[in-house]
Amino acid sequence: METIDTGIQDTNRESVAYLLNMLLADEHVLYLKTHNYHWNVKGMHFQSLHRFFETQYQELEEIIDQVAERIRAIGHYATAAMKDYVKITRLLETNHEDGSAETMLQNLLQDHETIIRVLRKNLVEEADKYRDMGTSDFVTGLMEQHEKMAWMIRSYLG
Repeated sequence: METIDTGIQDTNRESVAYLLNMLLADEHVLYLKTHNYHWNVKGMHFQSLHRFFETQYQELEEIIDQVAERIRAIGHYATAAMKDYVKITRLLETNHEDGSAETMLQNLLQDHETIIRVLRKNLVEEADKYRDMGTSDFVTGLMEQHEKMAWMIRSYLG
């Protein structure tokens, strides 16, 4: 932890960094799952889903970078090892699901909705408990991105 004097107590910054590192783990698991599905989807809608999954994992890649940079901005280090992500993620890893597009989409929707619920809880905690309005605002933006991504998946599912 670095020494930073921005009006947020060190213990609060540490707690917020832990919440963000858990989020970073969730985002990595979702990224890998989405990329896996991009490679392995099959069926009548292969081409459109292949492109759709690519768009989604590219957006997740940007989110991952933003979360890691937020952790660094508040003076902590971003977790960067898969073994550590697996320990703190709230999501389940899956394999290729035998190429079943519907199962893949359902899994991704469930993960996005899990992240949305976590972010909704965290943004209040970061603002009220830890007095970190910057991270709360940042997390609000991430929640909105995940809400849009979930909507896109729901649209595919009909």
